[in-house]
Amino acid sequence: MRYLISILGLLVVFGLALLASKNKKEIKYKNIILMVVVQFLLAALLLNTRFGYVLIKGIATVFDHLLEYAQAGVAFVFGGIANKGEAPFFLNVLLPIVFISVLIGILQHFKILPLFMKGVGYLLSKINGMGQLESYNAVASAMVGQSEVFITVKKQLSKLNPQRMYTLCASAMSTVSMSIVGAYMTMIEPKYVVTAIVINLFGGFIIVSIINPYKVDPSEDILAIEEEEKQTFFQMLGEYIMDGFKVAITVAAMLIGFVALMAFINSLFDMILGVSFQDILGYIFSPVAFLMGVPWADAVSAGGIMATKLVTNEFVAMLSLTDVADTFSARTVGIISVFLVSFANFSSIGIISGAVKGLNEKQGNVVARFGLKLLYGATLVSVLSSIIVGLVI
Repeated sequence: MRYLISILGLLVVFGLALLASKNKKEIKYKNIILMVVVQFLLAALLLNTRFGYVLIKGIATVFDHLLEYAQAGVAFVFGGIANKGEAPFFLNVLLPIVFISVLIGILQHFKILPLFMKGVGYLLSKINGMGQLESYNAVASAMVGQSEVFITVKKQLSKLNPQRMYTLCASAMSTVSMSIVGAYMTMIEPKYVVTAIVINLFGGFIIVSIINPYKVDPSEDILAIEEEEKQTFFQMLGEYIMDGFKVAITVAAMLIGFVALMAFINSLFDMILGVSFQDILGYIFSPVAFLMGVPWADAVSAGGIMATKLVTNEFVAMLSLTDVADTFSARTVGIISVFLVSFANFSSIGIISGAVKGLNEKQGNVVARFGLKLLYGATLVSVLSSIIVGLVI
């Protein structure tokens, strides 16, 4: 029965994507079917095989060690602030982002990361039937972040039509930055973080290929990656250290504001209606959670967490999940965990349009106009990935 529900969920996702499509004749169904199969195979490989277990265990171990190294720096600066036995979220989860950012900077400086992104992007373009620029952008978004990625292609922004801009922005919103993957792994199981990153990559191409199909002229598909201004090694280190710290502070500020606001709104609704705002959102999103494969007994609570992610951000939702994970089945935890690993929320509309506008004002205005459609597509990507995972766990 659960397989039938998941298949129905897939049909609903594709149907909703088709509703938003303006050019159904250009949809490349063969590539879409191929990518869905690839998604399913990758999810099964990562979650149901010994190879997947060893691979994810290895990745998780690497991040565990990186977080340990990061804690050496955090402890040196902030040691003694926390009481013995306590694990403050800002110190243990957010500040290690600074160290991860430094490692990304080193890989960028020595041209290792750009080479990897171009290579994987080229291979993906052979599967998804899209341009090399679009494929590169999806990989780069996962490596350097949803706003920073546009800096690497700023030479081409002025030449892109709205359709190609939509694809680039949808990819950025559907993925997560490698710099904060370690932070996610402290809140949800690493296997779901890794799986979500991989299958969201293809999910983004699938949904965009339905909502926003188009043909790319080969003469216009020249991948010209913007070279960073030449810096010395230590200049680069200083820049990426500060970038990482800015990310940590920004996330911390957003968490303070959003968590406090959610508590205030929940209290207000509870006083007036006798039910919290998150509970109301849970009822609204429960059918979606059910179609993703969540058992009906968990659907309302799971729907509330999904809605929290959309109206706030993934960190707030992950904190909510950790509070109630013991009451969920293991399958529900897996499905919802995958849904949460993306930047698909309202605040990302402002982040992405602002990043593009800072590089090209005209294109920034274009992005702002299709902001809600961008969130719609990115949310369908998260739902699609969750359904795929629900079929294999």
